[in-house]
Amino acid sequence: MPSGIRLQRIQDQIREVMTILLETRVNDPRIQGAYITDVTVDRELDFANIYVSSLVGEEEAAQILDGLRSAAGFLRYELSRAVKLRVMPKLRFYWDETPDKADRIEAILAEIQAERLEKGKEAAESGEPMDEGMNDAGDQSED
Repeated sequence: MPSGIRLQRIQDQIREVMTILLETRVNDPRIQGAYITDVTVDRELDFANIYVSSLVGEEEAAQILDGLRSAAGFLRYELSRAVKLRVMPKLRFYWDETPDKADRIEAILAEIQAERLEKGKEAAESGEPMDEGMNDAGDQSED
């Protein structure tokens, strides 16, 4: 079993090589626009879990994963040539929802900020003082 540092280095190498392979060597149109978000390898080096996402979004997730699974043999062979391991882990592909969730969170935060700015403008125009529990930035003040 490799140490934690070596395992991290292997994961980083696999992520880098997979990114290059997806951009330059894989011609499957189902995979266009897909990118690697994370790679985890188990301690026994049996499996490499590869998390992918796409700018297209989750609508194409099943199609992208099917394309990656059909190219898994080719990708594993190319990885074995670039990453020096005695045995290359089997590749498993998963859809990573993190970018979609991050976009959703950012949209919600932007909406909240816009509402606070609107309330602040209305209060300033009417001459009303702001809520006692809020400071100028709209954050809760600590008393």
